[in-house]
Amino acid sequence: MNAATLWLEFILYELLLFSGVWFLVGAIDDFCVDLLWIFQRIYRKLRYYRRARPMRADDLPPPEKVGELAVFVAAWQEENVIGAMLRRCHRAWQDHKSHSIYVGCYPNDEASIKAVLAAAAQNPLVKLILCHEPGPTTKADCLNRLWEAMTSDELKHGYKVKAVVLHDAEDMVDPDELKIFDRLIEKNQAVQLPVIPVMVPGSRWISGHYCDEFAEAHGKSLVVREAIGAPLPLAGVGCAIERNMLGRIALTNDHKPFDVGSLTEDYELGLKVGQHGGKTILARLLNKDGHLVGTRACFPHTIEASVKQKARWLVGISLSGWDRIGWRGSMAENWMILRDRKAIFTAIVLAAAYVCVLITGLLGILHFFGYHAWRPLPKLVIWLLAINTVFLLWRIALRAAFVAGVHGGFAAACSVPRAVIANIIAMMAARRAVTVYFRHCLSGRSLRWDKTEHHHFPEMPKGG
Repeated sequence: MNAATLWLEFILYELLLFSGVWFLVGAIDDFCVDLLWIFQRIYRKLRYYRRARPMRADDLPPPEKVGELAVFVAAWQEENVIGAMLRRCHRAWQDHKSHSIYVGCYPNDEASIKAVLAAAAQNPLVKLILCHEPGPTTKADCLNRLWEAMTSDELKHGYKVKAVVLHDAEDMVDPDELKIFDRLIEKNQAVQLPVIPVMVPGSRWISGHYCDEFAEAHGKSLVVREAIGAPLPLAGVGCAIERNMLGRIALTNDHKPFDVGSLTEDYELGLKVGQHGGKTILARLLNKDGHLVGTRACFPHTIEASVKQKARWLVGISLSGWDRIGWRGSMAENWMILRDRKAIFTAIVLAAAYVCVLITGLLGILHFFGYHAWRPLPKLVIWLLAINTVFLLWRIALRAAFVAGVHGGFAAACSVPRAVIANIIAMMAARRAVTVYFRHCLSGRSLRWDKTEHHHFPEMPKGG
């Protein structure tokens, strides 16, 4: 055994201890959320669903107050999907006449403008709104222009919008969502529907890992967040915000409800609703065919696009968001915000664990050829590995169960190997996010909006 292998073994033990301790901390944190979700499920089962099945979308009573729903869609170079999205809106919402669709385009984006005008020719509820400046600016800037156009229409026609619904240009909207928003927004200040990613053909492992993450996040994490009274961050799609609440937020931000300085304005908007005393709920309802009502969309299907998108989320939530939002007074809210912001550190721990795997493989090869003799692992490390293995198996099984509930058994089986791909993307995104943020801090320039390019529109799901 030479000095080099001794040093490798020493590094291995140190990294095992580092990653093992922090994996255990994270596992306990996640397990607490799991337990809260289980208790919440049992409570609702005994309290509400012992004699009657959960309410479905068709069971909702009609709204108490009649009002207009304004749907906001920001579009920059979305000619590949915006036409299909607006045609889907026309088909899905043709029975709900009390809505308007405001689509924001830029004067230097002729392709998107043509696609919107073609859709507007078939659906008079679609309104093309041009931004004041050439694109691209930011999504928040485009949404603020739509807010300006909507309030102008209110003054011009003498009515007041009931709620603002947010969607992206690549979304497949649900036929029941406006009915849900119209009713539930009367008792709440914001309503979020689950986001249901759709795998891009030929990208089962990259675009598919979004299915795993959103199935668990919108099936468990947001449910627990709501149950403990912490404000829910909005996903920016498939969500409705009460018009008066959005107006109060606008009054605190130069009459602009969406913050142009944020890369994740939707996430922060949900927290601002809570800050202003509003309540946000996650509406998990089934339609008449037993399918989950939600917003379906295709997510990035290449590693480069996925890393780019997730890096923007990390900068907006974990780094810039820390500066912008800070911490809140509620222990429950701070716990959830901490969970949101730990992604960068989690990526570091993951990197340390994968380095352990590489070193173990190298030392194993050296041991096989007689160049290295393994020494027994310290008992503390053995215990850490054993406990973390149990937690890992629990985590894999639980996530697979959530994926099965939304996407079926085969997708649940695929979620196991996809976890490795998700980890690799997370580490690459964390590296990019830290680099982007450090450059921003050193240069003092505004953070740049890295827009996700969309090339695919979801196929029609079973049950419509």
